[in-house]
Amino acid sequence: MRRTTPRRFAIAAAIVALSAGLAGTASATTTAEPRQPRQAEQSDVFEHGYELGLAAYRYGLPLVTTQKTFRHQTSVDVPNGRGFGPANRFNPVRSFTDPDDRSVVAPNLDTLYSIAWLDLSKEPRVIHVPRIKNRYFVIPLMSPYTENFSNIGSVRRTPPGDYAVVGPKHADVRLPKGVKKVRSPYDRVWIIERVYADNGSRADQRAVHRIQNAITTVPLSKYPDTDWKPRRPRNPDTTVDEPALPTGMAFYDQLGRLLAKFPPPKADRPLLEQLAEIGVGPGKRPSTDASLDPELVAGMEAAVADGPATVLADAQALYGQGFATYNGYLVTPTGRYGTDYRLRAVVTQVGLGALQPEQAIYPLALVDRTGAPLTGAKKYVIHIPAGDLPPVSRTGFWSLTMYDNDGFLVPNPVRRYVINDRSELHYNEDGSLDLFVQATQPADREQAQNWLPSPAGGFRILWRLYATQATQIPGVLDGSGWKTPAILPAG
Repeated sequence: MRRTTPRRFAIAAAIVALSAGLAGTASATTTAEPRQPRQAEQSDVFEHGYELGLAAYRYGLPLVTTQKTFRHQTSVDVPNGRGFGPANRFNPVRSFTDPDDRSVVAPNLDTLYSIAWLDLSKEPRVIHVPRIKNRYFVIPLMSPYTENFSNIGSVRRTPPGDYAVVGPKHADVRLPKGVKKVRSPYDRVWIIERVYADNGSRADQRAVHRIQNAITTVPLSKYPDTDWKPRRPRNPDTTVDEPALPTGMAFYDQLGRLLAKFPPPKADRPLLEQLAEIGVGPGKRPSTDASLDPELVAGMEAAVADGPATVLADAQALYGQGFATYNGYLVTPTGRYGTDYRLRAVVTQVGLGALQPEQAIYPLALVDRTGAPLTGAKKYVIHIPAGDLPPVSRTGFWSLTMYDNDGFLVPNPVRRYVINDRSELHYNEDGSLDLFVQATQPADREQAQNWLPSPAGGFRILWRLYATQATQIPGVLDGSGWKTPAILPAG
């Protein structure tokens, strides 16, 4: 019998609490208790339905979750200042969150967002990009399958101008002179625009508001009026709806509708051929398929019930496998997944909307380097050798943010929730840097300058590396290059 080490147990316990969005845009998802071991009376037919049902759940989770998010964020028909608003326009987030705001998990204190859902079914949409000097920004284009298929922004050194996002129905459309074409594989595109803003400067945030206002999207038929907006509704709907993920056989029905609406890539055919055995596929409604064996259906329903816990177990496995390689952190490539449906489901559940590594890398720690859960009952030191700060590019930046185990900011007397490359820190004589993570303020003045306050209970730490140097990205991702600094108990 394989022995469970304390570190493996601690990682498993910590991952169970991992339900926050790494990118700061996803709401917490509901976890479920794992299914009990198969009883003798459960038939092979049940098990077949269960195993293929889990495969369908992992495969379909991005599509179904993105649909839920679309309905949630577009449920109001005027922008509300928090990223919600009608489709086919940018709906800005105007301010950073604080510990009193518990509406968004793992909030970002580095960039201000604007959210847009483009519908390209009738005609292309033109995005106007103003001149943005010496500031990180990205307008990432995301497919319904959560593939970050294109990026407009500072990493790609996108020049100011107008960019037509063209769906498959209008691939051959003729564009006005000077308008550049960006092809989308689908008629729906999700954009989580990010613009760097100094969370300690209201003046800088106001400058970003002007940038947010200047980044616009209009239908091609209204171009070149890049400031065109539809009329404001007379009786605006300002009530945000809270749709839930479908459960049971309704999950597979929803997946069938979405696969028909957003046809899967050719590379997915082998898996879809297997899923057809349980009545799952484009346009299929297995809940009404009388040919399916009742025991098969029971297995499929059990798979959906166990789906969230199964995906978290996948995340646990990823964390454990890379624990030593990544110095105690969970580090995964995001934004492009191909046929790695397991990884794609993990990122969907714990970091919906994550970017490609060229834009951002998100090392996450729920335990210290010894494998013990992070807790405010202990004091920790993060030592960064001289010259070993995160390898971000000239317009990039890094940050280290503290969250409680529910993924929210931690109230503290000095109102410090993040340490980043703008923080005024004390460096050691040899150029190295020590960051002190603990619940109480250090008595030493220099240590207090480098203090990241933690809650009294459990917590997690998330690094963000935006615009990592291109030559460093492969090494960060495979563990052969720069490593996120270890979190070690002090004393």
